Amino acid sequence: MEQNEEREDLLPDHPSSADAEAEIQKLIEERESLQDRLLRRQAEFENFKKRAERERSEYTQFATAELIRELLGVLDSFDLAIRNAGSQGTAGENMLRGLDLVYKQLLDTLGRFGLKAIEARGQPFDPNFHQAISTVASDDVPENTIVEEMRRGYTLNGKLLRAAMVAVSAGK
Repeated sequence: MEQNEEREDLLPDHPSSADAEAEIQKLIEERESLQDRLLRRQAEFENFKKRAERERSEYTQFATAELIRELLGVLDSFDLAIRNAGSQGTAGENMLRGLDLVYKQLLDTLGRFGLKAIEARGQPFDPNFHQAISTVASDDVPENTIVEEMRRGYTLNGKLLRAAMVAVSAGK
């Protein structure tokens, strides 16, 4: 027996099986914790990428909206020129055709970027899209119906860019 005791003294300390099981369990828990942290970081990064893309898209739309808002004055001038050219006889007719072509080309170009005119005349008054600047008594047109459009309104990508200035029927 003395010989066995001497051999045990010569062998390095080995953990007992209970200690080994505890160490394994600790390593498994640590691995699971690291795996969980990794998955959370990946999800956070994906959310960050989506948020950055959404913010970039919103910024682009905002920049486009500002440019188009500035161009609305040009469209208003075209509208006025087209209305006035019609009253100048044959010379006015030629100018009217030219202005009308340029106006349609400009509208088509802006339309490709999401600009859409709000149809107002003959429509029911909607304060979300129309700004009433006068009322008109009318026997022919029902109450709260738009009878005249003073300035056209526009939406950009489905959002109101500028409300239409209109005259609304007050009924009889």
